Amino acid sequence: MASPETGVLAARARALAVLRIRSTARAVALLPAAVAVVLFAGRATGRLGAGWDLAGWIAGGAAVVSLLLAGLVTAVVARARPALSPSVPISEKSAPDLYRLVRDLAERLEVPAPSAIALTPDCDSWLEDRTHRAHGPPRRLRRPDGAGRRAPEAPVLVIGSPFLWWMRVAELRALLAPVVAGTGPSAHPDIAAARRFIRGLDAAVAVSARAGGRLRGLPLRFVGRVARLLLRAGREHATIMERAVAAAASERAQNVDYGLRIVAQEQVGLAYAGWDRLLTRVALPAWRMGRWPSRLDAGVVSALTELSRRDRLADGFASRLGERPACDLLEEPGAIDRAASLLAARLFHGGPAEPGPDWSPVGWQQYPEEVVDRKWRLEAARLHRVLDNLPASALPAAPPATGADPAASPLTYAHTPAHAPAGRRRAAPGPDGGPAVSPHTESPPHTESPPPADGPPAAPAPGPTLARVIDRLAQDERAGDLVAARLGAEVEREEREEAARQAARGRCEQDAAIGVAWGDGLAEGGLPLFPLQPPRTGRELLADHVTAMVCCAAVDTAGATPGLDWLDGPALLVDGARRADLGRPVLSLVDDGDAGPLRGWLTTVGVRPEKPVRLV
Repeated sequence: MASPETGVLAARARALAVLRIRSTARAVALLPAAVAVVLFAGRATGRLGAGWDLAGWIAGGAAVVSLLLAGLVTAVVARARPALSPSVPISEKSAPDLYRLVRDLAERLEVPAPSAIALTPDCDSWLEDRTHRAHGPPRRLRRPDGAGRRAPEAPVLVIGSPFLWWMRVAELRALLAPVVAGTGPSAHPDIAAARRFIRGLDAAVAVSARAGGRLRGLPLRFVGRVARLLLRAGREHATIMERAVAAAASERAQNVDYGLRIVAQEQVGLAYAGWDRLLTRVALPAWRMGRWPSRLDAGVVSALTELSRRDRLADGFASRLGERPACDLLEEPGAIDRAASLLAARLFHGGPAEPGPDWSPVGWQQYPEEVVDRKWRLEAARLHRVLDNLPASALPAAPPATGADPAASPLTYAHTPAHAPAGRRRAAPGPDGGPAVSPHTESPPHTESPPPADGPPAAPAPGPTLARVIDRLAQDERAGDLVAARLGAEVEREEREEAARQAARGRCEQDAAIGVAWGDGLAEGGLPLFPLQPPRTGRELLADHVTAMVCCAAVDTAGATPGLDWLDGPALLVDGARRADLGRPVLSLVDDGDAGPLRGWLTTVGVRPEKPVRLV
């Protein structure tokens, strides 16, 4: 078995190779100046004849140009801020027990302790160098002779916030052991210098990629080309150096909680699965509505506990909840969870950096009413708005009712006729502000009843109804394609408007206000940095909107309630139990135009599709 010192020596050898590339670049930049100095010195001492004057001036001009370009590259590389992982800084005052655990771990490993701790909304942990002068004021030590030098500083330990809420204290210590052990190789001067060189080049490339304007862009593009050339030359050496550093850290941590680390690694995979489901199924619908769940990390525990009930592979993990969780190492876990949740919304959705009127937090207790119910009604309203805006020739005409007056004006979608004859007047508003429904309109849409003897039959109830949506999609498959395309365009338009509003808020000032350091190039492509899902297709949007309409009708007419499933997100609860069998009937209607399965489902649940629903 290789010793940790062997890995450090291998990493140092590769670091020296990277530094040799830096030295070679400097030599190439200084070569014209050296040639010019030799020529002028030879001419001054008389060893070179008068014929060398022209060569000397040419070499001098080349030296000036070379030194100017080298100074430009050096200045950009030195001033560019290396990219930082967005994280929530944790002070020692807010987590003394966590700092004590990390320092005890570093003492057992005989390595320097990390200089600080930060949390990130991700299922990973690593060390990050934040010694660049742009990341904070430099700390200087005074030597006895009075000269100042920059104090060496250990890297920052970045911990995934879901780990603190799901893992126990012993599991977290075992998981962090190989990460903290990496501070030993990081303190080596050659390895640290090689890392700073690579990070500076990477930051310079990012700066050149964002350069705008001809006057400023031309020199920065030259810097970017030089930086890319040096990165390609040192890529292999840097990669092998990092692998050697990781191997050395792993070897050093072998004797610290090794058996418990295997269990902790199993928890990492489970936490990642629960975190992914929580973000994509639960948090994303709220983010799209301008709300951000303020206790995402606490929700991981509920999601993974639910997973342990459903999945036999996760059976037994819930029994660990009786042990002390790692979040107890924080003085105020709720405040830390809130900050990490807001940062997660910023990274994965591109939301504002600070709460506001249209970007407010929501608790898990309020999630069903304030997110699920509102999401359904917003999507149902969008569906009806799209159908209302379709041209009359785009959708097939609804079959006339038995005994209908042929002289009456045709019905437009979700509206009553403009000139209704006697016996077909608009219904008076009901107690809740919606239209009152007559007994004739409460019958199923395809049930024909004889007209009353005293006049013509009553018209369908005004207002948005599920029956009309089903009829439109079931009569012609082309209607579904057209509605899906219009929905996609509508959603894209709303997303563009939201992006424009976020751009107008001034992101840089808000990020500086909350202390999130992004570095140069981290958000160059715009936020979100890590989109959770690819754009939905038109058919997927149509299925989601029809499902929302069905859920609204179930809530308004069948006594159902909105609910939250920790693994699947918004859920429809009928008699307190979740109904998860709605997807297939909706897809049958959307994809095949077959409304039979959905009508049967509505009958089973007791939904009245002909009754108007309340929209936002």
